[in-house]
Amino acid sequence: MSDIVTYEVRGQVAVITLNRPEARNAVSQELAEALEAAIDRLESEDGVWAGVLTANTEGHKSPVFCAGADLKALNAGGASLGTKRGGFAGYVYRERNKPIIAAVDGLATAGGCEIVLASDMVVATSRSSFGLAEVKRNLIAGAGGLFRLPRAIGKQVAMEVILTGDPLSVERAHQLGLVNHVVEPGKALEAAIALGEKIATSAPMAVAASRRVVLASAFESDEALIKMTNAEFAPILKSEDTKEGLTAFIEKRAPQWKGK
Repeated sequence: MSDIVTYEVRGQVAVITLNRPEARNAVSQELAEALEAAIDRLESEDGVWAGVLTANTEGHKSPVFCAGADLKALNAGGASLGTKRGGFAGYVYRERNKPIIAAVDGLATAGGCEIVLASDMVVATSRSSFGLAEVKRNLIAGAGGLFRLPRAIGKQVAMEVILTGDPLSVERAHQLGLVNHVVEPGKALEAAIALGEKIATSAPMAVAASRRVVLASAFESDEALIKMTNAEFAPILKSEDTKEGLTAFIEKRAPQWKGK
């Protein structure tokens, strides 16, 4: 895997790091392909049940999680800055089963904010902010931001953020539900890993199925969601992990999940 995106397993959590600090972690084609490869690895590794997506901000006077698309590459033309399966950054439309927590310490703007919005949870520091600045460059947030941000924080506030291009403070983002936890500068990764480890104590099949239904709830009817929930539940009831979970409860011990 390219050093432009690094991958490290800590316990039952994979830490994926955007590692292009000299370019404010802007998304190049190489970064997109490397990030998709990291997600592939997360999905395939047994015993790793959650991921954390963070960024190297070494040398930044004001830290930037991700500045979005590499505008130099975009201006040069011919660069998609994405992949067929994952879309922008190899990530924003990538189907996956394992939850990913964005650990943000600094500014997440434009495509960087869209990467955050495509994640399942967000832990951010008190010096973080989130914005979709595309309108300032006669662009639009074409990687999911125009519909994911309104779902996350409400239409009216999202409209202001999108049409002005001004960033949303972490305090406001937390108040509106975009951010799960706000921590001190430099502590986002540690807190996100702790959250990932907590999720990893839950049954992975149930986590994946629950995640799929929650994501579908943004656009499906109640009737469709009932059918989807029932369809997800049936194979879980017959799984080895359900037997293990019930047995562990009766025996008053921690379950040992296999993900099957």
